[in-house]
Amino acid sequence: MNFAATFLLALAMSTDAFAAAVGKGAALHRPHLREALRTGLIFGVIEGLTPVIGWLLGQVAAPYVSAFDHWIAFVLLGGLGLRMIREGWSGDEEEEEAEKPGRHSFWLLAITGVATSIDAMVVGVGLAIMDADIAITAAAIGFSTFVMVTLGVMLGRVLGRIAGKRAEIIGGIILIGIGSLILYEHLSAA
Repeated sequence: MNFAATFLLALAMSTDAFAAAVGKGAALHRPHLREALRTGLIFGVIEGLTPVIGWLLGQVAAPYVSAFDHWIAFVLLGGLGLRMIREGWSGDEEEEEAEKPGRHSFWLLAITGVATSIDAMVVGVGLAIMDADIAITAAAIGFSTFVMVTLGVMLGRVLGRIAGKRAEIIGGIILIGIGSLILYEHLSAA
C-alpha cells in the first residue's frame, strides 16, 4: 500500500472512533484536554492493536486465497463501508440529558474502543492477504485514532452527535473507495 492509501485507511478506521468520541465528549461536563488525551490514548492503542490481530489471523489464510485476495479485500472494505454509512444514517433517539460526569471510566472507554475497532481487525485480515506492511499501517491507524478521538472529545460538546454520524458516513465512503481501488488495480494489472 502506498502512503495515500495508508493515510486514507487510517483516517477511515478512526472515523467510527471519532463518532463515539464526539458522543463521549457530549456526555461529559466540560471535558478538559487531559481527559480528551486519555480517551484518545485508550482508543488509539486498542485501534492500533486490532489490525495486528487480524493480520496474524490473515497470515494463516493468505496462502489459500492469494488468487482472489483482491475480491476479498473489496468485499470486506465495501461491507465495512456500507455498515458505517448505514450506522451514520440511522437516527438515535435523543436521550434526556442527565447530570454529566467529569470523566468516563477506563473500562467504559476500553469497551467502546474495542467495539469501534472490530472493523480494524477485519481490515488487518485484508492487509495480511494483500501482504501489506502491518507495522506502518497499524501505527498509522493507532495515531490517527488517537488524534481523531482527542479532537472528538474536545469538540463533542459543540458538535454533538450530528457531526459524529456524518464523520462515520464519510469514513464508510472512504473504505468503499479504497476497496474499489484495490479491485481496480488488481483487475487492470491482470
